[in-house]
Order: sequence, then structure tokens, then C-alpha cells
Amino acid sequence: MRYCWLLIGLLSPCAFAEQPNPQRQQELLNMLKHDCGSCHGLPPKGGLGSSLMPEALADKSDALLADAIQNGRAGTAMPPWKNFLTVDETAWLIQQLRKR
Repeated sequence: MRYCWLLIGLLSPCAFAEQPNPQRQQELLNMLKHDCGSCHGLPPKGGLGSSLMPEALADKSDALLADAIQNGRAGTAMPPWKNFLTVDETAWLIQQLRKR
């Protein structure tokens, strides 16, 4: 895995992070649909969780999104996913969300 250091000192996934293999990509898309979709909606326009549509994410950095996915969000229903997703997988999911 490769990482970039941001000026604010956070470890952030780089654009050149390793891509998951095709089987894992399918598993991640399934997770995005079913696990994330249970709170963020189908399509992910919001629900209990905020919208994950590209326009809603446009003003959010990859580092902010990666931190929210990996570590959850205190005071909200967003759990940490770091036990289930690598940093590279998280970066890949963020790129998929930005394309939808």
C-alpha cells in the first residue's frame, strides 16, 4: 500500500493506491449497495446517513471521506469500517462513489 502525507499530517490514500482484484471489487460494490445503502439510501441520496451522490461529495476531500469510512463519525450512526476495509479499498470505494 502507498500513502501520501497531507500538510495537516493525516495519512491519506493516494490516487495510485492498489486496486482491489475483480472479485474483491464486486464484493465491495455489494457492500456499498447493501451495507452503506441501508443508511445512505438506494440510490445513496441520503436517509439516516447523508447523500453519497457525486454532487454531495464534490466539496469533500478524499482524506475527509477516507477518515469517515475508516474511523466512523462520533455522535452519528456511522460506524468505523477499518476492520473490514483496507485503506486501498476505501480509496477505491471513494473513487466509485465519485463516478456514480
